Amino acid sequence: TILRAAKHPNIVAIKDAKGDLAQASRVMNETELLYFSGDDSNVLPHIAIGATGLIGVTANISPAAYREMVDATNRNDFHHALKVHNSLEPLVRAAMNHVPGTVASKYILHGLGLINSPRVRLPLVGPEESEAARIEQDIDKVGPITGLSFENFRPDRNAAAGGALPKVAGTTR
Repeated sequence: TILRAAKHPNIVAIKDAKGDLAQASRVMNETELLYFSGDDSNVLPHIAIGATGLIGVTANISPAAYREMVDATNRNDFHHALKVHNSLEPLVRAAMNHVPGTVASKYILHGLGLINSPRVRLPLVGPEESEAARIEQDIDKVGPITGLSFENFRPDRNAAAGGALPKVAGTTR
């Protein structure tokens, strides 16, 4: 389907969030599409096999580190690119494994003081207590990342509870 769609003159790029590197290679080899990684845990492999760039959830939290990884890959410094990739792994895990990425990234960005509210629009809802705890446990494992410090990370579970509306007493959301 992608190979057929690539023949359409108005389709010039693809964002791939599947993580299928074999298919990604085939599409890059057989089409002129610009190829963007949309799978945060596979940005490095995608870039290494020729992807143009990335559209990632955690890149909103740590853009400098992703820029550093892409630049290192483009200059064939795979050792450094892998080091950055590995430093991002706990952040990717925190943002992508417990709740939808949008929910986790807003929770994390708010805890860092980078946005005013962690609220998400319905139908998404903020993390449950147990989900927030798992996000925070993964954040505790984040080491040094270029351009980002979790030293002053102060998550606010109450502010994140619920969806677009305030939390109603007696409900879980």
